[in-house]
Amino acid sequence: MGNKISGKDFIKLGFPNNNSINIVLGQIHRYRKKEKKQTILNEAKEVLLEPQKFIGDGIWGKVAEGLIQPVEVRLQELKTTRSPFTIFGENEIDEQAKFQLYDALKLPIAVKGALMPDAHSGYGLPIGGVLATDNAVIPYGVGVDIGCRMSLSIFDLPASFLKGKSHQLVSILKEHTKFGMSETHKVKADHEIFERTIFNEIPILKSLKMKAYQQLGTSGGGNHFVEFGIVRLDEVKPEWNLTPGEYVAVLSHSGSRGLGANIAKHYTYLASKQCPLPKNVQHLAWLDLNTHNGQEYWVAMNLAGDYAKACHDNIHKRLAKALGKRIVCTIENHHNFAWKEDIDGIERIVHRKGATPAGKGVLGIIPGSMTANGYIVEGLGNELSLNSASHGAGRKMSRGKCKESITKSFLQAQVKDAGIELIGGSVDEAPFAYKNIKTVMNLQTELVKVLGTFTPKIVRMDK
Repeated sequence: MGNKISGKDFIKLGFPNNNSINIVLGQIHRYRKKEKKQTILNEAKEVLLEPQKFIGDGIWGKVAEGLIQPVEVRLQELKTTRSPFTIFGENEIDEQAKFQLYDALKLPIAVKGALMPDAHSGYGLPIGGVLATDNAVIPYGVGVDIGCRMSLSIFDLPASFLKGKSHQLVSILKEHTKFGMSETHKVKADHEIFERTIFNEIPILKSLKMKAYQQLGTSGGGNHFVEFGIVRLDEVKPEWNLTPGEYVAVLSHSGSRGLGANIAKHYTYLASKQCPLPKNVQHLAWLDLNTHNGQEYWVAMNLAGDYAKACHDNIHKRLAKALGKRIVCTIENHHNFAWKEDIDGIERIVHRKGATPAGKGVLGIIPGSMTANGYIVEGLGNELSLNSASHGAGRKMSRGKCKESITKSFLQAQVKDAGIELIGGSVDEAPFAYKNIKTVMNLQTELVKVLGTFTPKIVRMDK
């Protein structure tokens, strides 16, 4: 920026000598430092004269908020008692995960919580944790992989179609799915999501747009996968246009890639500044939804969720085209997200960090492991679980422990015994690292009804 800009320049314009000066300098340094000093000062004068006009603006909105109604920053104290909660499958859950929920329930914004039977400890909220809050969103309560989700596409093809086609299907997965940090598709797909004006209105989103475009239709590392397998439908919905029986299907698990990870990082930092907390719960810093940062995160989070869906849709479209077959129906759900939902007659923000939405009649997928069945479920709308269910089997061994105690040959033996063809996959994703999915499902019969199963046959993961 020609002729360095300082706080004195804004005081001369008439800005009050308070935190609004720090806010404006922070915003300019972050987003406008290459522009001419006079251009910035001319715009700042407009904001000062009519701040109301700039509420919600990607750059000046935060400054306008600082002029009209500054956010009060003060060390937050925890409540002495926990908000109400219910734990499902208590004996299957490690103590640390329970204590993480107990801490979250003492936040002044916490209203109600629950722990699913696949739960284990994480950062901030435990994985498998559900927390309802009062008009506030916790970026780490949503998780780093915003909109991480399941998607199941069923083809009108009998299970017998897979016989003798293993080599062909392995080739299709190798060629048409991409995993990890560096793999992207040579032929990029466009999508309506990139036309959304929000991508250009919020600076952090603008800076991530190209990365999101390049990563569309790709999957992450870790426990993300794309699988060919067999769906067995015991009960069907009229809109599926299928009868009970066994069909070929594709199941995928991944989220919003670099877009979601960077949104999470950015707003977690802002939350920690806006909402200082005692050290043991600092990962649970929240954003008030009445603030500029809170509103902006909410919009960015929803965009990341839509982008995650777009990625899955693209993966399934590519595989259907390679197969030369048409998808009859798709069942899908997020399991790392926050929703506005009615809890005890009041709209609350419900965080599900590794939990499947299970409101009455809501359909979802709960996967097992690479050798275990996944389940197609219908929610029963249990208020004690905040209309939620598990998002999988849940880990019983940490990634570090897996690397210490499981060998690649042991993993390969487990997979071979189960009759699974595995492409990629690391020891920390070995079936042995996970709880028994049947046990987990038996612990949530009051949360979901099982309509069918998915049996993996060919599994693709990151290397």
